[in-house]
Amino acid sequence: MTEQEIREALPTEAVGRVKSVTQRDGTATLVVDAGGLSRPMAEALETAIRARIEGLEGIEAVRVALMADKVTRRIIAVGSGKGGVGKSTLTANLAVALARMGRKVGVVDADVYGPSQPTLLDAENQRPQARDQTLLPVESEFGVKLLSMGQLVEPGRAIAWRGPMVGSALGQMMEADWGDAELLMVDLPPGTGDVQLTMLQKFRPAGAVIVTTPQDLALIDATRALNLFKQAGVPIVGIVENMAGYVCPHCGEVSDPFGSGGAEAVARALGEDFLGRVPLAMEIRIASDAGQPPAANDAPQGQAFAAIAQRVAAWLDREGR
Repeated sequence: MTEQEIREALPTEAVGRVKSVTQRDGTATLVVDAGGLSRPMAEALETAIRARIEGLEGIEAVRVALMADKVTRRIIAVGSGKGGVGKSTLTANLAVALARMGRKVGVVDADVYGPSQPTLLDAENQRPQARDQTLLPVESEFGVKLLSMGQLVEPGRAIAWRGPMVGSALGQMMEADWGDAELLMVDLPPGTGDVQLTMLQKFRPAGAVIVTTPQDLALIDATRALNLFKQAGVPIVGIVENMAGYVCPHCGEVSDPFGSGGAEAVARALGEDFLGRVPLAMEIRIASDAGQPPAANDAPQGQAFAAIAQRVAAWLDREGR
């Protein structure tokens, strides 16, 4: 059996991807370019090659070496100084909006003690698998890959871990097989604790998005979170003001239960970019509880997230040059 005969036996989908073929003592060795293919697609290609070559006369063993382009993956940390400001909702919707723009996005739910991404991305009943002790993220219906502690423990179970265990859990999720994902959005827990420090020390983000509400107390804590990233040399992508303005469904009057414009004023004072506002809207809450991110469609509630995602994408393009 000659090398040319082996090439002629290849399946159609492998033609052009097989870079070299050697045959020695009944063993055929093929080097295959799997660049641009997801892991399942690459495995399917290998299976198809083996099925065609293993049946050839004189071939006793087939070795397939898959070569893939190394993915350049960047991390965007989404943080806040305190809980309850909508950081997780923003993370999920930013990821979905960026995926709709053609970005290959994964979400790491690093809020170990209060994971909510499985609910927000409708993945509560999906459990990640592992291959060779490496986690395989779950594929959500919105084109976003996901890993969360909420998928790894029993529903409703309290997680009472000390710092080293939390750091280990974060490491397993960050070092998972993210395939072709070029961007990881990391939903950090509130504050400036163990998870944030582990992230900064081991998985340096390309940038950080800070989420706050307009009220003074939230802004004070958001400034602390922002300063932690700046002290670590992590660029600030910008600040988002969440729960900004409420439109009464009965009379249409706009009110500001949490104040107005505080995040933009802080961004201006600190010399950082203001990425935009997300309104306090019943529709966003209902859609989020149902696992249907508003950013997944063109409804008015998703427009604020889409506009912020455009600014994040522009920052990524600018900083990536």
